[in-house]
Amino acid sequence: MPAQRGIRAGTRDGAGSPGVPLANLTGMATPPSLSPEQRAAALEKAAKARAERAELKGRLKNGSITLAQVLDSADPAAAKLKVVTLLESLPGVGKVKARRIMGEVGIAENRRVQGLGAQQKQAILDLLAS
Repeated sequence: MPAQRGIRAGTRDGAGSPGVPLANLTGMATPPSLSPEQRAAALEKAAKARAERAELKGRLKNGSITLAQVLDSADPAAAKLKVVTLLESLPGVGKVKARRIMGEVGIAENRRVQGLGAQQKQAILDLLAS
């Protein structure tokens, strides 16, 4: 096997210094250690947030709230929703149409509602109105 110049096995940098072990470069940090009470509180908070987002998507699907109202609201549940999920919650919009709309507007699939600009919001509303 040919040796790579300047790269030491098991390290990230190639200057011959000890560097960072490759085992620590997985990109995932270890979660903080929580007490059982803190863990239970965090799980409860996450469950509440999921329930709020599900309730919002249900209201959007049954027509008791409009997309424009969701996009203009300061509701934290709406802000944390992914745009693709929000669009898929609309009646008559499925996975394919939601992604087509996002592609036409130029929105990345991982974008959340809070990250949309005013022009992007208006473009979504215009596309769905036509």
